[in-house]
Amino acid sequence: MYLVKILYGAILLPPGLFIAALLLLAWLGRRRPLLARSALLAAAVLYLASIHIVSGPLMRSLEARYAPPAHVAGDVIVVLGGGATLDTPNLGGPGHLGGSAANRLLTGLQLHHTLGVPIIVSGGQVYATDGVEADVARSILRGVGVPEGSIIVEAASRNTTENAANIAAILKERGFARPILVTSAYHMERAVRQFRKAGVAVVPFPADYQENIAWQTHYTDFLPAAYRALQLTVALKEYMGIAAARWY
Repeated sequence: MYLVKILYGAILLPPGLFIAALLLLAWLGRRRPLLARSALLAAAVLYLASIHIVSGPLMRSLEARYAPPAHVAGDVIVVLGGGATLDTPNLGGPGHLGGSAANRLLTGLQLHHTLGVPIIVSGGQVYATDGVEADVARSILRGVGVPEGSIIVEAASRNTTENAANIAAILKERGFARPILVTSAYHMERAVRQFRKAGVAVVPFPADYQENIAWQTHYTDFLPAAYRALQLTVALKEYMGIAAARWY
């Protein structure tokens, strides 16, 4: 049953279903070379874009750039947002954080309990259908016992550039000098560059790892999966963001 589950996930669900359809099209159109070759090329590209053996190393190359310090110290924790729902029911009010945003906040909460310093939660409403990330994060922190006076909300930023600029102003206003930056490990390189542009030296504390540190090849690394295509998209987006950071 385990093998059946693996196979139906790789063949009967996208993108495996589309890859199989393209291969079938190539076979049916084998008497038309241009059609067959185009279908085979499209199948190959879709396959490579949706397997872990391709997306995994790209993600790991981003996540390996920074490591959590063995002995972390700072006077404030900065947690960057990563998406929130608008009206889903929650204990402290409407809205839930996305997976990456929730993992970042959890690491920020652990650091708060360890160091006892305030937390800045940063992130606004990117689209009309999104929740205000910082407000949702504040509600969650209050619900698990973090004092209101230890939570600072930055709810206007819509991207990493604005995160850095808005937080830089808060740090200057409140006299914080050594911020600990918490964001996803794959996002840390771009975030550090943006904070540096804003004149802020941060202590990077990566969270929300998507890959193991040590690579171990498994046969499932060669099976197509939609979430691997998403992983590739996220990694490529980060590389493009890093390249563009010098201008924006």
